Amino acid sequence: MTEFWLISAPGEKTCQQTWDKLMVATTRTNNLSTNNKFNIPDLKVGTLDVLVGLSDELAKLDTFVESVVKKVAQYMADVLEDSRDKVQENLLANGGNLCLLDLVTYVTRFQWDMAKYPIKQSLKNISEIISKQVTQIDNDLKARASAYNNLKGNLQNLERKNAGSLMTRSLADIVKKEDFVLDSEYLITMLVVVPKTSYADWQKTYETLAEMVVPRSTKLLFEDSDSGLFSVTLFRKAVDDFKHKARENKFTVRDFQYNEEEMKADKEEMTRLSTDKKKQFVCLLLTSVTMCVVSGARAGPLVRWLKVNFSEAFIAWIHIKALRVFVESVLRYGLPVNFQAMLLQPNKKNMKKLREVLYDLYKHLDSSAAIIDASMDIPGLNLSQQEYYPYVYYKIDCNLLDFKV
Repeated sequence: MTEFWLISAPGEKTCQQTWDKLMVATTRTNNLSTNNKFNIPDLKVGTLDVLVGLSDELAKLDTFVESVVKKVAQYMADVLEDSRDKVQENLLANGGNLCLLDLVTYVTRFQWDMAKYPIKQSLKNISEIISKQVTQIDNDLKARASAYNNLKGNLQNLERKNAGSLMTRSLADIVKKEDFVLDSEYLITMLVVVPKTSYADWQKTYETLAEMVVPRSTKLLFEDSDSGLFSVTLFRKAVDDFKHKARENKFTVRDFQYNEEEMKADKEEMTRLSTDKKKQFVCLLLTSVTMCVVSGARAGPLVRWLKVNFSEAFIAWIHIKALRVFVESVLRYGLPVNFQAMLLQPNKKNMKKLREVLYDLYKHLDSSAAIIDASMDIPGLNLSQQEYYPYVYYKIDCNLLDFKV
């Protein structure tokens, strides 16, 4: 995915002149970056004390919201499992009017959402709206992830019971009713796992492992790569002795009783869990709600929630970036508000050169008088806290996953 540099610089005579200077320095001569104006509305400034406190709060909120965005994206990848190559096309942002945009398009065409975050509200109120919204998403994600993981875990446990070696796997889907002597007061059918290398020994010895073993009653029911499952019929009172002797001969007697009702219930539970899991994936690989409607399919509830709330969290995150640029620009460049926010998509091969060009373009801002005392602890101005540049700078990294797709 893509990395952006969100910067701001004070307006010259007009903000357009600031923009034109950046374009000349970065694109018209050496193609260092692709640039877009980043539109921030006229927000309420408030008092200096509020701005100073809000600067620190927004930094923490930025970190939190980014972490939630990444958690939702990562969980989408976990849910997709073997179709992780489809993750990015499911990570979209709502651009309004039911238009879903890829993340790069949303960021480069950013427009403030007046409905969600009314600019008549104070900056602090807007930040609190975002904080509550994203906290709710985070809490909901934890609850939904827990429920889904329980479903997935239960299904995996059942799948494990129906796989693996004959020593441990469920035998319900292997045996049939006719393999057993049922409803007998005296006789019982046992199931024994015999290594393939010991088939001959089994045939020679099984009738003598205990008294009262029915002659010629053994039958091979199933084989895997290592062993075979044999049935054998004997009198009930010989069971303990038979188990003991079988163990001495390295034959494993499986504790199994044929019960049609229990076996039917297990199969129904397996089907139910599998169906519930699949319901989460209906329309999973379709990349937009419109495509789902056209196809007549509906997104599964978990996937639908992940797509909607990823969009909500990502949009909130970019609005936090906008708030931070506004607050920091006012603190650095003073009043009246006069700055141009700009979004740069650096050419990966020329990042170092771009940083040098930006420094040359804005190094004079270091000597500009700030409206605050330099000794005050202001995030962005404290060199010990983060990288410092003479212009306002925040990175937007749209690579939201911990793996490459």
